[in-house]
Amino acid sequence: MATNLLTDLLIIFGLSIPVVFTFSRLKIAPLIGFLLAGILAGPFGFGLIREIENIELLAEIGVVLLLFTIGMEFSLRDLLQLRRIVIFGGGLQLSITSIIVALIFLWLGNSRESSIFLGLLVALSSTAIVLKLLQEKGEIYSLHGRTSLGILIFQDIAAVIIILLIPVLAGIPGTEKSFLELILQGLGLIMFTLISARYVVPFIMYQVAKTRNNELFLLSVVAIGLSVAWLTSIVGLSLALGAFLAGLIISESEYSVQALGNLIPFRDMFMSIFFISIGMLLDLNILREHLLLILAATLAVLLLKALANSLSTFLIGFPLHTMILVGFSLSQVGEFSFILAKVGSASGLISSLMYQEFLDVAVLSMVLTPLFMSIGYRTTTFADFLPFPPILKQGWYSKFKEKESEEKLENHVIIVGFGINGRNVVTAAKAASIPYIVIDMNPEVVRIEKQKEERIFYGDAAQNAVLEHAGIQTAKSVVVTAGDPPSAKRIIEAAQRLNPEIHIIARTHFLSELDKFYDFGADEVISDEFESSIELFTRVLHRYLVPSSEIYSLTSTLRADHYKMLRSTGIPRKKICDLALDFADVEIRSIRVGKFSKSAGMTLGELNLRKNYGVSALAISRSHKIIPGPEAETEILADDILLVISPPENVEEVRKLFEDGAE
Repeated sequence: MATNLLTDLLIIFGLSIPVVFTFSRLKIAPLIGFLLAGILAGPFGFGLIREIENIELLAEIGVVLLLFTIGMEFSLRDLLQLRRIVIFGGGLQLSITSIIVALIFLWLGNSRESSIFLGLLVALSSTAIVLKLLQEKGEIYSLHGRTSLGILIFQDIAAVIIILLIPVLAGIPGTEKSFLELILQGLGLIMFTLISARYVVPFIMYQVAKTRNNELFLLSVVAIGLSVAWLTSIVGLSLALGAFLAGLIISESEYSVQALGNLIPFRDMFMSIFFISIGMLLDLNILREHLLLILAATLAVLLLKALANSLSTFLIGFPLHTMILVGFSLSQVGEFSFILAKVGSASGLISSLMYQEFLDVAVLSMVLTPLFMSIGYRTTTFADFLPFPPILKQGWYSKFKEKESEEKLENHVIIVGFGINGRNVVTAAKAASIPYIVIDMNPEVVRIEKQKEERIFYGDAAQNAVLEHAGIQTAKSVVVTAGDPPSAKRIIEAAQRLNPEIHIIARTHFLSELDKFYDFGADEVISDEFESSIELFTRVLHRYLVPSSEIYSLTSTLRADHYKMLRSTGIPRKKICDLALDFADVEIRSIRVGKFSKSAGMTLGELNLRKNYGVSALAISRSHKIIPGPEAETEILADDILLVISPPENVEEVRKLFEDGAE
């Protein structure tokens, strides 16, 4: 059995690689490539894999991991904010869609029970596909992303109730189940989630994180996720919903970012198996025999659900833009419908032929989801130009807003490590009002500093998810205080991969390691050994009454020689401040204009810096905006920061001009 499973995995991955590679080159969503690979490998394609039970089990793990990671990216506070969407939005979406579809099937001559069942099947959407596509686009936290998630949560809960209704609809005697029991179990699960999130899991994760053992940390995260998913399955809820709750529990601890980074590779692998397993369900023989019917039914389902979803979204107060995006995003048939259809077929609610036709329609709707979502974006652009009434364009419930990203940082510095060096950098950043965020691997330090409301979180900065949480794409610089080369190398490489323009400053213990750090990709490297030696001889020179200006000139020359590799013409310059390394007889300095400076209110022409001091103003920073190459008529204002190029001996005089107001 193990050999067969290994063979099947080798087949599906071996087939997926060229298919997904081709689709990626053609700029088609990889998800479609996985579905196509499943169609080709499955029993209705080339027949390379005929026993798909084991693959379906791995696929279910993929869905569990997806919902687990989604839960970790959210929090209980986020979920409470979605309660209106979950209850009213999800309820309206399921009711409107299922009623419309049921009426259509009744009109086509199906029985009342069968029509109701088919309406409920079509109303469910694919949690895995929608959330995966929203994640890839970075739109989970957008208004339409959160709305889609809220409706999908309601559908996952409703699917459990639908399973309970199947025997009733099928007329099987003695199968009624107590809904009161189900409600009590659900309330118990909610209490378990709240208590675990507040007390149990943070304590466990803190004890595990203190060991600094990555394997133990990963095992603990997976064990917590699977345990909660297993408990929810015992009380009759889905594994996927349990995994989402487990993710919510972990999200309340400071270890969620690190846990997410550990799980993402596993999630992506198992999710690819899930999409392949969905493709295996497509019966090509049925598709050929009823091609026009299945294509027409698929298009009808997509359009009908898009309209019904948009209507339900409008009824809870959302604007036109969100209505359209939610409508198109949730237009496919969901993976849970496959399970329900199988149970319904066994109960006699639908015939075997209708079951196979439904599977083909469902799979095709999933395949077309990326295309349909892209059509949704184009539709919103077109709809903006149409003369719809304001209540339709703006929505009628004003409390719905895009999630405020008060924690979103721009042009900030990411400080890796909160030891002595990291703390000093934080102190300097606070003094200069520079936004920052700290990443540290010591759970006790993180816990203590978070209580002090420090901007710090637990994680390994070499992981993409951790750096992305720190806002690597919008950061201006990274300070790596870890002095050991292996750790620094992984962090520097990850930072450069995620943001090639980031400026990386790294610390090393010994002068002999400088070349390694520059080879890793650091822009600047600070050596503890070298800086200590400079400080030692500086103190000696002060003791022998050597003038401060001469000491400063000597240390500047030594540092310039120390970083001589940066003066190589082969290394591209990223910032104007790098010019200081190329000119030994001039210096580039930034000077802030004091609030009571006499130069404030004067123009550069009136100051005549070039004639009086031999100084040129390169740029002015004003209210976080740069004025490059200022003209003579440019007025100097208090709190401006001037970037000037000057002979070393004139720097102090120019600084006093702006800071002290000397004429």
